[in-house]
Amino acid sequence: MSQFLRQAPERPEGQVTFEMANLRPDETNLPFVVWVSQKAGAQHDIRVKVAPGPKVIASQMGVYAVRPFRYVAGQPLSSQEEKLLESWILKNLDVLIGFWDGDIEYTRDMMEKIEPL
Repeated sequence: MSQFLRQAPERPEGQVTFEMANLRPDETNLPFVVWVSQKAGAQHDIRVKVAPGPKVIASQMGVYAVRPFRYVAGQPLSSQEEKLLESWILKNLDVLIGFWDGDIEYTRDMMEKIEPL
């Protein structure tokens, strides 16, 4: 019985932590959802996650580093979609960095500053 008590609780697929905000395609003009977050103790530099829809399904999410832009892990985008993501990131770089660093404290403030592609 004690072996079950030592196991960390699993996070159900489709759930996401409160630290991440999703940006809909109608907000970014990208054909996928972009997930952004603040640093919150991360050991890596700024990253975004992408998914075909708002439901978090780990096997469908891709992870991209922002500086420099590159694919990191998960489900990669097509080369055309990667170019769109890179263009959108460059257009919103100051906002994404400000949110990551906590200079933009609230998700709503970050979302108001995001510009669509």
